Amino acid sequence: MSVRIGLCIGMVAILCSCAAQVKEAVVAQKEVLQEATQAPEAPAPAEAKNPFFEVFDTPFGVPPFEKIKVGHYVPAVTKGIEQQKTQVDEIANSTQAPTFANTVEALDRSGELLSKVLPVFFSIRSAHTNDQVEKVAEQVVPLLTKHRDDIYLNDKLFQRIRAIYEQQKELSLTVEQKTLLEDNYQRFVRAGANLGQEQKLEARAINEKLSVASLKFSQNILKENNRFEMVLDNKADLAGLPQRVITGAEIAAKERNHEGKWVFTLHKPSLIPFLQYSDKRELREKMFKGYIERGNHGDELDNKGLIAEIIALRLRKANLLGYKTFADFTLDRRMAKTADAVTELLDEVWKPALAASKKEAKALQKMIRKSGEKFKLEAWDWWYYTEKLRKAKYALDESELRPYFKMENVRDGAFDLAARLYGIKFVPRTDLPVYHPEVTTFEVLDADGSHLGVFYVDYFPRASKRGGAWCGGFRSQTIENGKRIAPIVTNVGNFSKPTGDKPALLSMDEVETLFHEFGHALHSLFSNVTYDGLQIETDFVELPSQIMENWAWEPEFLKTYARHYETNEPIPEALIEKIQKSDRFNQGFITLEYLAACYLDMAWHTLEKPTEEDVMSFENKVLKKLGLIPEIVTRYRSPYFAHIFSGAFYAAGYYSYIWSAVLDADAFQAFKETGLFDKTVAASFRDNVLSRGGSEDPMALYKRFRGAAPKTRPLLVRKGFKK
Repeated sequence: MSVRIGLCIGMVAILCSCAAQVKEAVVAQKEVLQEATQAPEAPAPAEAKNPFFEVFDTPFGVPPFEKIKVGHYVPAVTKGIEQQKTQVDEIANSTQAPTFANTVEALDRSGELLSKVLPVFFSIRSAHTNDQVEKVAEQVVPLLTKHRDDIYLNDKLFQRIRAIYEQQKELSLTVEQKTLLEDNYQRFVRAGANLGQEQKLEARAINEKLSVASLKFSQNILKENNRFEMVLDNKADLAGLPQRVITGAEIAAKERNHEGKWVFTLHKPSLIPFLQYSDKRELREKMFKGYIERGNHGDELDNKGLIAEIIALRLRKANLLGYKTFADFTLDRRMAKTADAVTELLDEVWKPALAASKKEAKALQKMIRKSGEKFKLEAWDWWYYTEKLRKAKYALDESELRPYFKMENVRDGAFDLAARLYGIKFVPRTDLPVYHPEVTTFEVLDADGSHLGVFYVDYFPRASKRGGAWCGGFRSQTIENGKRIAPIVTNVGNFSKPTGDKPALLSMDEVETLFHEFGHALHSLFSNVTYDGLQIETDFVELPSQIMENWAWEPEFLKTYARHYETNEPIPEALIEKIQKSDRFNQGFITLEYLAACYLDMAWHTLEKPTEEDVMSFENKVLKKLGLIPEIVTRYRSPYFAHIFSGAFYAAGYYSYIWSAVLDADAFQAFKETGLFDKTVAASFRDNVLSRGGSEDPMALYKRFRGAAPKTRPLLVRKGFKK
């Protein structure tokens, strides 16, 4: 199986930024965990003992985590690079006439060892890192950057690729083969294969600097997340907080050696409930500012200098390759194609969202005055008064809902949905190695009982895990010698943990996120393509995830999985009605804070010359021009905008979520029109979207499923912006 050579560094981007990727019990592994997080790293083990140099002797070939030590990674990556270099040299120097099989396919199959080690390393780095793992990243990322350039700037290899590309009309290639050929040719060109020697050297230097800067950016954010803590020792400061939040703060205090006190952190299960429920306005402000000032303290973890460097390097790279801006370079290979097309969509949604958010702000300010207070609504008040307004307007208190969203029930609900739509089954496995005791594993069986893949879930926050939720994996799906190689997929999250004698009870947002990442997992599990190097376009990859969110709140399905954790009683009709009535509540805020980040991303990447303006001044100017109201802060401020600065996967591409939202709202109409669980529609969605990966033009795939191009109206109606 080949490594996705075009994505060696892309793995760093995806696993260090996305919202697009790896969701995160064996007693013996507790010792392995302790060793990995506390013990000093031993010298690199002998080759014979390195598990990456051997066949994984485990069920389904999953990684043997109990055998993998940090010291194994560098030797394995180094040897993997050497192996692929030899293979590439053989392809490039072949005396045989170039063919699809001996060049394009051979290149795709190269780098088996890197395909084995890189998904494991970058998954662990995102889900369970430590100082030793970060030091390995500092070593291997530059090596991989150079290796990628050695491949894409290999002129002999490119000439063979180009020869096949120019004669493809005469070849009998499948659609998938044509796509792989096109992708490969474009990767070489976009990497600089057509540049002169001096320009190639400059491109190499740019890539190396970018890889180091992006890595440093992500490391700084992880450290920022972990170093902030708000320690409270006065019980009066807990006013308004639900008991589960207080209990969680007690546990956090013990873990951080603040026995007898309460600790609140920037992890979402701690941050969001505090902003929602704390009666102490000055403490809400402290927490909120702690979150939005990450990477902006003028110290060793400050990211502003890195941002200026990254933006300048990306622009220079785009210019080298003949593009006016980095956005032009990036969007040329995405569904949107142009920055104007992106802006047109953003503007279409921004205008009604801005109007809605202004109405929401007025309603919150009115509630503040009604409560006898005279202060002006600020960003750290929004969550608090929104929760109060939700309760007053719809009699809906999220604390009333959480008992019905036990994590295991929600997860099993997602499994049941997949079974009803596609006939697949998730079978718990306790015999598979895991990288942390909190991880659980499942074998996934297709409708006919055949093996479809393996699924790992890792849902709770810890200091060794980056923030957010994502989907990734330890092995991608391919077909080799006519046999399907099944994927090993992961879902990782930072959801509310069990507290005291209560299980993990999720918020509505966490429920939605679980279904979202599960949609990504289904996309990977259903994949049925031949080649590893087929890349799914960023603005299409969120369709399979976002469409799953629709089912989560449909009353017919909600009743099946939302059960009280103590009584097992299904969620009452009265609560379902409240959820339905409030489904468009706060949509102005939700949409506006996301869109502001999209505009900010595009503003950075449509620069035609490096800006000497201070990073925060630039950001403020962009948001002011948009008319973003001061009561709402952009979802990601530049110094912690990991999606676009920890790697390039979502750079000039954060708009992808709203682009895909148009697709998912339109696609879900097919189910609404025929039945939520219509197997014919589900089979068409699986066959034309989920199983095809990046094997064909995404719009062609979508039209084959839906029969026409998507319309924006279903999305605007869903958000309440149109009737």
